[in-house]
Amino acid sequence: MIIDYSLNIEDFSPRLKEFWQLSGDKIIDIYNDLDVNRLGAPVFTEKGKYTSRGWTEWTEGFLYGSAILQYEASGDDKFLQIGRNGTLEKMATHVSHSGVHDHGFNNLSTYGNLLRLMKEGKIPQNDWEQNFYEIALKISGAVQASRWTKTLNGGFIYSFNGPHSLFVDTIRTVRILIISHLLGHTLYGENDIKVNLLKRAFEHAYTTARYSIYYGEGRDRYDVRGRTVHESIFNINDGNYRNPSSQQGYSGYTTWTRGLAWAMCGFAEELECVDYLSDIELEVIGNRQEIETILLEAVKATCDFYIDNTPIDGIPYWDTGAPGLINLGDYLNSPSDPYNAFEPVDSSAAVIASQGLLRLASHLEELGQDEESKKYLQAGLTIVNSLFSKDYLSREPGHQGMILHSIYHYPNDWDYKPVNGKVPHGESSMWGDYHARELGIYLQKIIDKEPYYAFFNCTK
Repeated sequence: MIIDYSLNIEDFSPRLKEFWQLSGDKIIDIYNDLDVNRLGAPVFTEKGKYTSRGWTEWTEGFLYGSAILQYEASGDDKFLQIGRNGTLEKMATHVSHSGVHDHGFNNLSTYGNLLRLMKEGKIPQNDWEQNFYEIALKISGAVQASRWTKTLNGGFIYSFNGPHSLFVDTIRTVRILIISHLLGHTLYGENDIKVNLLKRAFEHAYTTARYSIYYGEGRDRYDVRGRTVHESIFNINDGNYRNPSSQQGYSGYTTWTRGLAWAMCGFAEELECVDYLSDIELEVIGNRQEIETILLEAVKATCDFYIDNTPIDGIPYWDTGAPGLINLGDYLNSPSDPYNAFEPVDSSAAVIASQGLLRLASHLEELGQDEESKKYLQAGLTIVNSLFSKDYLSREPGHQGMILHSIYHYPNDWDYKPVNGKVPHGESSMWGDYHARELGIYLQKIIDKEPYYAFFNCTK
């Protein structure tokens, strides 16, 4: 990347106004066009129209969460009604879903955002409604925590692939355990054994930091600081780590950039949460300084890797080791090219990564590390500047997506490719669009001098 040090957050105010206008129009278009009952949750677009792929329905919370964020930005009650009614009618199955690792995606985007808006005075206080949101979040965190595999030095919440499988994605969904804990909940296991959800959340974070992230310490011959593994495999009989793997990336020895982005954002948010937690709460996990050191090392390594391995405009290709990149020449010293004939870019990775960079910058500023903070802040804003440009922000009225050139599962060939195109491009994803709206809220709150946007605000 070439970091643009001339950008300021306030510069994006007029562009955010356009962003939210486009966003509202597209949300209404989706709801008028898509039969959610028949087809399931929208996942990605084909020819500009959102389509579904019944698998784990991991994007349904992003659908209703987008409407809730749109209400927050616009104050238009029709979006609150869409988000609130969708949460009530459709999200209960996600609260009790014992077969996925996606609880933090689905339920914090819906119940969590609604509870946060009530706590922030954006929607009227109603004790029964608040209790409804809180109990959903409590149970969701406990159900997620029950997907637990013990390792030699901790454990992790396992993916839908089975107890042997740790996905790096889960570093952002594990927030639901923290919320459940902060709301006063405890998981009870066999023989009424109590499971501290905060401890379990951070044990998962430690395991992810140790095995999913590389630090340039010679772990294998491909050990480059910040390289991120999508899936880590364990022997569940003895708890030993076995090998890196991948489901949506090119290989276990390359970096799938959306997985990298999940790590950047997830570790940054958990680092922010440590500042919010009391010393007494942290006692079950360990020493505050040791906790912060582990999380900070992971988020800085991944953010630095992203900066070093992404084209100059901050938009990455789908995997840093994708074999076709060799055909693009000196691609890191050029803007990303979504229309090239060899490998697709993934704008959704950029959306998620930008929030990680901005949050890391905020944390370092609190520590008084102004020079480093400035680097990550400007890197985040450089990405935002590209995402809000004509190349990536969808201004076409008939296109239901917000951010163009998102990729879902390139190895499985699930992404729509235009008839005359060599690689998928021009389409959007529900997670990319939701996180673009979340990024918009993050920036809007800073511009409007409102309280800092953090996932744990719903517990204050």
